[in-house]
Amino acid sequence: MTDALERARPLRLMAFDVDGVLTDGTLYYTDEGAELKAFHTLDGLGLKMLQAAGVELALISGRRSNAVAARAANLGVARLFQGVEDKLSVFERIRSELGLAANACGFMGDDLPDLPVLTRCGFAATVPEAPDAVRSCAHYVSRTPGGRGAAREVCDLILRAQGALDAAVARYLV
Repeated sequence: MTDALERARPLRLMAFDVDGVLTDGTLYYTDEGAELKAFHTLDGLGLKMLQAAGVELALISGRRSNAVAARAANLGVARLFQGVEDKLSVFERIRSELGLAANACGFMGDDLPDLPVLTRCGFAATVPEAPDAVRSCAHYVSRTPGGRGAAREVCDLILRAQGALDAAVARYLV
């Protein structure tokens, strides 16, 4: 945990995969073929708190979904990349546009297509149900499953590492 906190301290960008991280990875289809996704409110507030603390956010997904676009808009996440086969090139483009070193960037992913980014960034996080190859390269494995608050757990860790968690919580105290 100490290493994860040290790696999270300099973060100025945190990017997240969607399916399996912000959702539980289950894909629901209606009889008409429409895709449905469920997002957890804990994760949403965590992303908002991280953004309010000055950390840039990005969502990088291998799939395309109108539900993901709606969720990103609802959370105020402007950097949304969907249908991405090469997540590392997108990550590097964002990093370059922001002028950030790799150690100032983090990523949370859950499966093999996320490995190139997870092994490049300064802070790599994943979920407990990720394959061994992904968990073994992560600096932090959440206790909470994907889609059930895992992203919030990571957001709280980053805020704690940066000394901003108490201030983020205090906004909600009466």
